[in-house]
Amino acid sequence: MARTALYAGSFDPVTNGHLDVVRQAARLADRLVLAIGVHPGKAPLFSVADRLDMLEQTCGPIARKAGCKYSCITFSDLVVATAKRVGATLLIRGLRDATDFDYEMQMAGMNAEMAPKVQTVFLPASPEFRPITATLVRQIAGMGGDVSAFVPSQVAARLKKKFAKA
Repeated sequence: MARTALYAGSFDPVTNGHLDVVRQAARLADRLVLAIGVHPGKAPLFSVADRLDMLEQTCGPIARKAGCKYSCITFSDLVVATAKRVGATLLIRGLRDATDFDYEMQMAGMNAEMAPKVQTVFLPASPEFRPITATLVRQIAGMGGDVSAFVPSQVAARLKKKFAKA
């Protein structure tokens, strides 16, 4: 039986922390679906098309190298509804610290009530990636800082271009 895992997030932008989670998840699943959450009340830095492209460029090769089928989608409903729709039995969640753990435990409990056949799997961030957040990356890049240690090179280039226009 093929195992499908869903890893959902905003991926605005894709960080080295996201890649770390994808590397781990690709070893657990036969098929990995990355799902970009699209919410009308949020104004992301990058368009959905840009984020899909960044995920394909950075995460696709990692999953395929691990022998894992890979796809990327968008969603605007509940994560568990998306998981059911794509046939996922695993919800992948990355954890950096205790704050993430507390929040994710609450979410896992609620998701388990709504979709008992979908199991949440927590993947701890590797130590070098624990401080990285997309929010901090956006802030640093927006103030002209060097984010090359926190994001893949092609994402750093997009951030530089994006903020050069501002």
